[in-house]
Amino acid sequence: MDTVDRALIRLLQQDGRASYTDLGREVGLSGPAVRARIQRLTDGGLLQFAAVTDPLRLGLPVMALLGIRVDGAPREVLAALEELPGVVYLVSTAGSFDLFAEVVCRSMDELFELINDEIRRVPGVREVESFPYFGIHVHRFTWDVPE
Repeated sequence: MDTVDRALIRLLQQDGRASYTDLGREVGLSGPAVRARIQRLTDGGLLQFAAVTDPLRLGLPVMALLGIRVDGAPREVLAALEELPGVVYLVSTAGSFDLFAEVVCRSMDELFELINDEIRRVPGVREVESFPYFGIHVHRFTWDVPE
């Protein structure tokens, strides 16, 4: 990855729908050359495109971070939690929790059911601690691209 690739990524972080021609003007390349670079970055797994939605506008106003402690192999618990539709972000970690899951729900009742009727019943889940969101203050997708 060179300085032009990094510049393209930064521009796409600002506007993921920018045309190849517009991007090319910014970095001094033709549209086809930009397209080839972006295709190489995408094929190489360095860049991906996704539509980011607003859960509030989708009717999902209840959001929470769940700290999960597991007994045994966390990979099996991860595989089961990946299948739950309310789970939108799932990571394994070290510290007092083994896993963190970010969830979105339509109501507090749905959050209660997700935690108690689904997540707690997954074999290997020992404990779930919930941290409901009162508001999202920063949600960035523009972290810097290292040199």
